[in-house]
Amino acid sequence: MRTITVVGASLAGLSTVRALRAEGYDGGIVVVGEERHTPYDRPPLSKDFLKGDLDADALALGDADEYEDLDVRWLLGERAVRLDPADRSVVLAGGRQLRSDGVVVATGAGARMLPGTDGPAGVHTLRTLDDAQALRAELLDGLPRVVVIGAGFIGAEVASTAHRLGLQVTVVEALDVPLERQLGREMGLVCSSLHNDHGVRLLCGTGVAELIGEGRVTGVRLADGRVLPADIVVVGVGVRPHTDWLAGSGVRVDDGVVCDAGCSTTVPGVVAVGDVARCPNPFTGRHARIEHWSNATEQARTAARTLLSGVSAAAPPTAPYFWSDQYQVRIQVAGHVAPGAEPEVVEGDVDSRTFTAVYRREGAPVAVLSLNQPKFFNRLRRTLVPAAAATVS
Repeated sequence: MRTITVVGASLAGLSTVRALRAEGYDGGIVVVGEERHTPYDRPPLSKDFLKGDLDADALALGDADEYEDLDVRWLLGERAVRLDPADRSVVLAGGRQLRSDGVVVATGAGARMLPGTDGPAGVHTLRTLDDAQALRAELLDGLPRVVVIGAGFIGAEVASTAHRLGLQVTVVEALDVPLERQLGREMGLVCSSLHNDHGVRLLCGTGVAELIGEGRVTGVRLADGRVLPADIVVVGVGVRPHTDWLAGSGVRVDDGVVCDAGCSTTVPGVVAVGDVARCPNPFTGRHARIEHWSNATEQARTAARTLLSGVSAAAPPTAPYFWSDQYQVRIQVAGHVAPGAEPEVVEGDVDSRTFTAVYRREGAPVAVLSLNQPKFFNRLRRTLVPAAAATVS
């Protein structure tokens, strides 16, 4: 290959560029990014950056020296609108065409909005640096009443940050048990109780009917009729993968770009990585998108090897891993909490919010959850077994 176009100036996109160079590729690389920013770290957006403890420069994932060594041509503030499979041309919004021998789809995902919530001022999502800057300005302005819609990890982190800023916070969750899909019912209840531990109101089992206010939001009307006064509303109800630009390209799309285990798509010479890629995971045994920081970096190495060798091969099974910082508690999770996997507390105790639990399926350890016990967690995550091995045992 002489030229490769990476669509998405994200962690996954940058990690793929690094992996390509590490594999010895010395051809041309063009990185197209819809945002005007060079790659930055997203996890702090809901925590230290949102709180005002970090500036944008501290989020940078690379520096000028590294970018010079990588020898990349950056096209930032440019949006890809089409992929022509005949010659792997990436067409930009202005009509410019980038022809290349290989294409990396790293366009990530965007925040979902609830119907009727994208009009009034004071309503925010949190996915990009621009989102975080806009939300931070209002939080630091001292507007006192914050309603967070969605008690997933992003919503919980935003609620925690707003609470630390001294604001009055209410979290609304449509499910009866927040985080049940990720942690199971028992541990979902434990982790979501961090809100109540710190005086943050958590309302579960009810949806949002509408936002109240003309010009600027003043309240949230719930499906059960209750009205929550609000100066700021943050919508954290999941994401939607950025795949619209691939329509008609021959790249199969189904809740993300459908890939094989080596990140190959249905179009030769096109791979996908990161939040947009829906791949079979050799550890979990599931075909799914994995929206983890660690997955973006690990998957990039697989995609780079596939693109350069022309041979699509899965990486060794590695337990998916992610973390969340809430109310000065570090939550760490590794593995896959499959249906039927039961947690057992093996260190510490739940009431102290300092403990480690191992999930077992058919007697085999398939996942581990830890609150404020990083050393114990790191030791146990190395003992986890892939889903296929757990089923056999």
